Amino acid sequence: MNEFALIDTFFKCIPHDRDDVIFGVGDDAACLEIPQGMQLLVSCDTLVADIHFLPSWDAYDIACKAVMVNLSDMAAMAASPCWLTLALTLPEFNADWLQRFSQGLYDSLRPYHVALVGGDMTRGPLSMTLTIHGLVPSGKAVRRGGAKPGDRIFVSGDLGAAALAVAFLNQQELDGNDRAELMQKLLHPKPRIDLNPYLQAFASAAIDISDGLSADLHHLCLSSNAGACITLDAIPVHPLVKKYQHEAIAFALRGGDDYELCFTVPAQQEKKLLTALALAGISCYPIGVIEAEPGLRGKDASGAIVPLSTQGYSHF
Repeated sequence: MNEFALIDTFFKCIPHDRDDVIFGVGDDAACLEIPQGMQLLVSCDTLVADIHFLPSWDAYDIACKAVMVNLSDMAAMAASPCWLTLALTLPEFNADWLQRFSQGLYDSLRPYHVALVGGDMTRGPLSMTLTIHGLVPSGKAVRRGGAKPGDRIFVSGDLGAAALAVAFLNQQELDGNDRAELMQKLLHPKPRIDLNPYLQAFASAAIDISDGLSADLHHLCLSSNAGACITLDAIPVHPLVKKYQHEAIAFALRGGDDYELCFTVPAQQEKKLLTALALAGISCYPIGVIEAEPGLRGKDASGAIVPLSTQGYSHF
């Protein structure tokens, strides 16, 4: 098959239920309808074999992870994901792999009502670049740079499980049920789109946790010209990290691939946020406070303040 036949066979047939797609896959560009009063957000991520995923993984899981990573960027800005483009580079034609990949793509996009509207296919080392487009009411996008001293810092869920899965990839003695749970966290993260209305209503800044809590909170602080102090015991560490890591909190701080959200809320809004979340049955965890002094600090169990490393995953 040439690239056009591959697109027609495995991707053009992926259905969607969006009336705002005037036309998508099959033309030189997609045509999309932007509703009045909304703003368009665009984010792009590249995933490379042996860096972001192993070529031996099921193509279905690779597609799911690629989609969820992109949806998480929309969640971090309180935007609703709408349309996706995919540039896929393959070392060779493999019909079974493509069928699994396209099925994973469809199954991942469908619950979020996201339409695949275009892309490209080339031959080369296995990699994929996805561009996600989302909508947010005008003026409601939540950025990294809005945090102020005194704002409370929240995390949306347990941390460290995906990084633990990576650390244990080659350890066969790991309990089978534990391995399955960790791999689920690594391969099928859940983007926190459910937090959109609460971020729009209450958050001053937000970021998704992809490189590790300490690194990503540091990015948020740099953008906000501020620093932060975290209560270390308040960090929601995944139970399996506590089970397998002696220094569980430190591991969760630097681990990546969580795709939970770290966000800040003005102190006077904290009670309203917690009430709204409780009514919705959603748990988020206050872990610290934004400070005027630059840098990242932690308060240990004794109350002592210690400097925290801001290092996380880096490609270079």
